[in-house]
Amino acid sequence: MRSICAMQVLLALATSSLAQVYDTYGSITAVAGTANDSDPTILGNYYNYWKLLNNKTTWDLTRSDRLPVSSPKTIPMIGSRKEAIIEPSRSAFMIVDMQNFFLHPQLSPRAINGRKAVQPTLNMIDAFREMGSKILWVCILNITLHAAIADDCKVNWGINDFDMVTMPPSFLDGFSSNDQMNTTFCTEMGNLTEANGTVIDMGKKLCRGSWNARPWGPLDPAMVEGHESGTDLYFNKNRLSGLWGSQTPLGLYLQESGTTTLFIGGVNSDQCVWGNLIDAYFKGFDVVYVEDTAGTTSPWYAEEMVRYNADGDGFLANSTYVIDALNKQK
Repeated sequence: MRSICAMQVLLALATSSLAQVYDTYGSITAVAGTANDSDPTILGNYYNYWKLLNNKTTWDLTRSDRLPVSSPKTIPMIGSRKEAIIEPSRSAFMIVDMQNFFLHPQLSPRAINGRKAVQPTLNMIDAFREMGSKILWVCILNITLHAAIADDCKVNWGINDFDMVTMPPSFLDGFSSNDQMNTTFCTEMGNLTEANGTVIDMGKKLCRGSWNARPWGPLDPAMVEGHESGTDLYFNKNRLSGLWGSQTPLGLYLQESGTTTLFIGGVNSDQCVWGNLIDAYFKGFDVVYVEDTAGTTSPWYAEEMVRYNADGDGFLANSTYVIDALNKQK
């Protein structure tokens, strides 16, 4: 009988202790609060939420009940969610992989849609810089010709020796032309002769410091200009997404800067762009797929998949409508 009583006492003590260890609901609520159940227009938690306005078509993404706002902008959308209000200081335009490797006509002759996306991308860059939002280049940075950028930005991306050791075989094979290591990342690509006769050393495939990894055409000087003016940032990625895994340089920046809303474009839309968009969605950011700033060499239905799912996960936008709206709100 004594042993039974002693066991009951121990179980009672253990239950009390375990409750203190594992029952974290009260402490989480105390720190973060909960969504306002009395306001049906609010979706989310204390700090990360959307608010649906009375017109039932405009989504307020500013979190203005909890966070400071500067000059919010109303942006028209082209998907199922028709309009969004954004806070410029917590918004950014992410440009994914618009490099020579993917866009140069001799390296990727089928990248017609990607090249069409370049001018809308440049237009968005100008508009977002003027609005006071950051431009995020998630692509390999040439650290040879742009050493100043590499020294100043500690988070440039590109494949290095460590990445080659840790990279999974499926990813290596996806960038190999013969299913062997001698044609995958960081292997020499040889020379390319431009139409004017200029011979270019393409360097190592998508490896840091190579010509093929630089932004294509007018995007390259736009990138340098943005760095010099302090509006643009550059980030390492060694997978399709710059936000994969538990944490990355891009993820750290977004977290520490308080960025909440990401407008996303680049190439290829169904691969690297989609990888960044879906990871951002999983991590709780607002995602806006800017259709005319993205392109792919994949079949048409791959692009349709991106648009369909991006519309469900966030918002669809077109740069022309975005820029027109911003110009009207100056």
